[in-house]
Amino acid sequence: MPKCIRSISFISAWLITLGLLLSPGLTAASTAAPVMLANVYHVGMSLSDYWVSEKYDGVRGYWDGERLLTRHGVPVNAPAWFTAGWPKTPMDGELWAGREQFEVASAAVRATSADDAAWHRMRFMVFDVPGQPGPFTDRISVLNRLVAKLDVPWVQAVHQYKVADQAQLQAHLDEVVNLGGEGLALHRGSSLYRAGRTGDLVKFKPYEDAEARVVAYVPGKGKYAGVLGALLVEMPDGTRFRIGTGFSDEQRRHPPSLGSFVTYRYQGVTTGGKPRFARFMRIREAM
Repeated sequence: MPKCIRSISFISAWLITLGLLLSPGLTAASTAAPVMLANVYHVGMSLSDYWVSEKYDGVRGYWDGERLLTRHGVPVNAPAWFTAGWPKTPMDGELWAGREQFEVASAAVRATSADDAAWHRMRFMVFDVPGQPGPFTDRISVLNRLVAKLDVPWVQAVHQYKVADQAQLQAHLDEVVNLGGEGLALHRGSSLYRAGRTGDLVKFKPYEDAEARVVAYVPGKGKYAGVLGALLVEMPDGTRFRIGTGFSDEQRRHPPSLGSFVTYRYQGVTTGGKPRFARFMRIREAM
């Protein structure tokens, strides 16, 4: 194994042992925020039942009426001005820095202390009000009034709209992706807010994505000799496979730490249950 990969493996394992691989700006919390989690869209769903919006590629944010938290319940070190005047009403949304700017949003949320310049690039894109009773269709109106009353440019209500059929939905997806967006979210109009994964909220993207734990490094060959060739990762069910594409040169020199989780994209699975055409997207932050 190349010396650089060997050294990285040793250092990563040592850091994991010391518990230093958690994002420095975030403090562990005892309970996750009670957020709604999306399933995957499939053709044939009754589109008339759903509201459609852009799926923003940022960091999930949950305002509990007093604190801004990540989906895992970790307090976010946002500047005081960012949340000043926010209501006691819980708000669920995405901390977003713009299309194709996930790393910017992630860095701002992970920072040990709030960086004003970074947070001036951030927006809280609100897509639900968890504390409100009634179906999602009614909660949209409540959300819009709440955000309008707050009247600050960095808190925005996510635009919800209807589509007539699959062709129109696909056209909206293509438009968002061509602009650098991640995909679409579909929310059942009749659904109540409930924490956990549910078919009342689904995501529609041009690819599937998932997370896996890094268990080993595969040394590179040829142009990648001396650096990372691929990651050997493990799925929650214990299935192991390699991810060899999607890395920058810097990431090949300094790959994700052993034991960390990475997000990858893929297109279906093999008969053996392994993701097809797996491609590295990013390290999953401890958020």
